[in-house]
Amino acid sequence: MRPEASAPFVYDETCLVPAALLARLTADDFARARWFPVALEGGKTVTAAADDPHDPQLLAAVGQVFPEYVVRLIPASPDCLRRLAADFAPSVTGAPVGVVRTNLAAWRNTMALWRTRLACWRTDMATGRTWLNVMRFGLGLTALGNTLLRSAPTPPARLADAACLGLGLALATVAARAYLRLRLSRRRLPGIQTLVEVSAATLQFLEEYHFIDEPGRRRPVSRETMLARLGDLLENHSTILEIASGAPERIHLARERNVLAAQRTVCACYRTIAARARTGLSFIRTGVALLGLGLGLLRYFGGGFASLPDWLLVVVGAAMIVDGLLWYWPVRKEPVRTPRCMDPVGERT
Repeated sequence: MRPEASAPFVYDETCLVPAALLARLTADDFARARWFPVALEGGKTVTAAADDPHDPQLLAAVGQVFPEYVVRLIPASPDCLRRLAADFAPSVTGAPVGVVRTNLAAWRNTMALWRTRLACWRTDMATGRTWLNVMRFGLGLTALGNTLLRSAPTPPARLADAACLGLGLALATVAARAYLRLRLSRRRLPGIQTLVEVSAATLQFLEEYHFIDEPGRRRPVSRETMLARLGDLLENHSTILEIASGAPERIHLARERNVLAAQRTVCACYRTIAARARTGLSFIRTGVALLGLGLGLLRYFGGGFASLPDWLLVVVGAAMIVDGLLWYWPVRKEPVRTPRCMDPVGERT
């Protein structure tokens, strides 16, 4: 948008200053903030906002910075000039503050995308546990129908018991197919090491955009695991930083939003790991129940062709125990707790 010569310049965060103009400015120009370039018109005229556009010395100073351009000054309040200079002043990362905010927003999007992926995996595991309940119900009907079928006194009773047995087998088959489709899909949950490493990669912005001179008193680590150390790391980045580099306060608030997003990311990783452990324990519990029921029926009724459903319970129960251990065992070392994100009042020195 072309600034009008008669209208005073009003600062707006959407203002885009060409990088070629910013490269000409020195640190002293940012510090004084008596004038600031705001536009390059037609490749020939530089429009600059100034606190006193009628000052010939100020016009000459701007002309020395841009000797090959025609300089046009427009009025602006000192507050607008300070905010404009602070927005484009090189920060401690070497980039303009406005660019830093953009990068922080990009990191927040990256963390949000990873949390969405984690939520999808948790949904898949919840779906698997739901089908597991259906399978448990179907196998229970199978055991009930098989037991009653052996002791049914009349043909109608045998028919009802056979229907119960068939319904149970059908439910168990449908549930097993649905679970195996989730278990063997390409979107299946990766290993715990991969989950933690990717979560750590989404927190790299802490090293690039956060510079804390006095992190305060450190408390003992919660546990010697990588994810726990990530949670402890966020403890030193979770307080509002004081304005020290001349940047506006919103850059610090943007950093704080990123830290809060990082805390949610670590907590989402914890929830995913806990969901995996809960799924494994659910399989182990179901497997133990089915294995015990199948062995009990085999011991009571003995072997034979009629004992095939009992053997099915034994095999399925043993398979569930093994699969449950595969789900649970890799996550047993992670603490079931959220990271210590904030210090209580008075904890810092």
